[in-house]
Parts: sequence; C-alpha cells; structure tokens
Amino acid sequence: MRILCIGDIVGEAGVLRVKQELKNIVEHKKIDFVIANAENSADGMGITEKIYNQLLDIGVNVITMGNHTWGKKDIFKIINNKNLIIPANYSKNVPGNRYGIYECKDKKIGVINLIGRVDINVLSDNPFTKVEEIIKQINSIVDIIIIDFHAEATAEKIAMGYFLDGKVNLVYGTHTHVQTADEKILDKGTAYITDIGMTGPSDSVIGMNKEASIKRFITSLPERYKVANGDSIFNGCIIDINDEDCRTTKITRVNS
Repeated sequence: MRILCIGDIVGEAGVLRVKQELKNIVEHKKIDFVIANAENSADGMGITEKIYNQLLDIGVNVITMGNHTWGKKDIFKIINNKNLIIPANYSKNVPGNRYGIYECKDKKIGVINLIGRVDINVLSDNPFTKVEEIIKQINSIVDIIIIDFHAEATAEKIAMGYFLDGKVNLVYGTHTHVQTADEKILDKGTAYITDIGMTGPSDSVIGMNKEASIKRFITSLPERYKVANGDSIFNGCIIDINDEDCRTTKITRVNS
C-alpha cells in the first residue's frame, strides 16, 4: 500500500495546485490513500465547505486541520463529516472528529491529528498522553496508524516521533510550511519526518505575500497577512507499507 500525505494547502493557489497535480501523482506513483492538511486552504486561514468538497472530489480521502481550524465559520457545516478530523488534543468541549478510521485495500487505516503546545497560541491538552490514549482505543481494530502532528517546535515533533516509534506507521509534521530533509525509518519501524512542507505559492514567505511579511518584521507593527499569488509548490511525503504485515518499508519526500 502507498499513502500520500500533502503538506499544508495554502489559499486558492494551493488548492489549484492540488487539483492540477493529484491525479497525475496518484496514477504515476500508484497511490492508494491520500491525506491532506487544509487548515490554511481558505485565504490562508481555515477551510470552507466548498474547498472541502473540492478536495474530496479530486481524490483526497482525509482532511486534517490545525491551529486555524476555526478560521472560517463555514467549518461548522462540515465539522462532523467523517473525512474531516481536527486535533485530538483540542478541548473535549469543541465539536469535531478527533480521529478517523478508513478502509482501503481490505485494511483499516487510523488517522490521528494532533496540535503542539510549544509556541502555538492554542489552548490544548497534552498531545503525548492524548495520542497514547487513542492508540490504546483503536490499536486492536486498525492495521495502520498515521499521525499528522501540527506543531511549531522541531524538538516537540522529534520527541513525538521517538515516543510513538513502533506504535504507529508514520509521524509527520505540518504547520511550519518548510519541508525538512530528515525523513527516516526509526529503529522500531515508524516512518518520521519533522515537516512535510507546504502546497502553496512558492514566491512567498511560507505562503504569504512577501511585502506584507517583510513590513511586519521591519516596523514591528501589525500588518494584515495576505496569501501570495503566482505559481505553487507541491510538498508532501509518500510511505510504502507492506501489504502482508502492514510494516512501513519506505518514506519519500514529495517536492515539485
């Protein structure tokens, strides 16, 4: 089995790039299952029902979120849809699916979305204890477990990778929008990469308009972020999983 994970989709340009690339990647790379982080897909902040439907229509199986989950009120129209999951360690009082279980090629895939607590201005529960709790709940009924850890600090992501080594198939980071070159299979068999990058405007500051971003740093004054225009990059990763024992055998970065 081959699973494709797409890095943070940023704005209209990012959504367009997924529309242009996904079918070709699925066919040529023989992809069986697709996960995409889309918390920045609507003007850089949140997701809409329209974008949600567009992504599913072109072949995305699961959409994960992050610190901009509530960026658009439209999300409440789709918040309980099974193909949309939010960080599992959000407060128990907010709506949404903390994880999802999906069937593919006679296998059951568990997908869990987490949010970090270091340098992220979001109130959340402990992602380490929460993910351990969920894995205990689903471990006996799934064959494969994938983790999207939406976090700022590389140390927190790396620690999560080692914490879950041997317990899940893949731990990949999202949120920082810059792809890292540290993909590996850890000692106990879990594939890991600190951040799979961004699918959005390449001539930008992590997807945002360069001039607006630079002005914030120069003046130290608030400046409204705007999604950049122009051509987009497509970032992500692909993992190969043995069909017989469901062990992860390979992780490959996607950068086009």
